[in-house]
Amino acid sequence: MTQTRQTRVPFTAGISAGPQTTYRPLETEEASEQAVSDEPPMYRVLLLNDDFTPMDFVVQILMQLFGMTFDQANAVMLEVHHYGRGVCGEFTREIAETRVSQVNQIAREHEYPLMCVMERAD
Repeated sequence: MTQTRQTRVPFTAGISAGPQTTYRPLETEEASEQAVSDEPPMYRVLLLNDDFTPMDFVVQILMQLFGMTFDQANAVMLEVHHYGRGVCGEFTREIAETRVSQVNQIAREHEYPLMCVMERAD
C-alpha cells in the first residue's frame, strides 16, 4: 500500500492583504430603527358598550372570535361595561378589519346593537 502525503493549504491562501476595512456591527441604531418602521402598523380592536347586548353574548363573542379564555373574556366584558369600551386585541390592519366585521355581523344577526371598532395602536 502506498502512502500519499496530503499537503495542507493555509487558510489564508488566495486572500490578498488589501487595505484595512473597518466593519460596523450588523445591528446599528439606524438599522434597528429601520427594522421597527418596516413592521406593519398594529390596530386595536375595541368593543363599545351599549345598554342592550347581554353580557354572556359579549363573553361568547370574545371567546369564539378572539380565542380568549372565559376569565379573559369576562374581564374584557366588564371593562366594556364599566368604562364604555374594552380592548379585544391588537392585530395587523387586515386581521383587525376582519374581526371588526365579524363581530358587527354576528351582533346584527342576533339583533344586538353591539359595536366593534378599530384604532391605530401607536
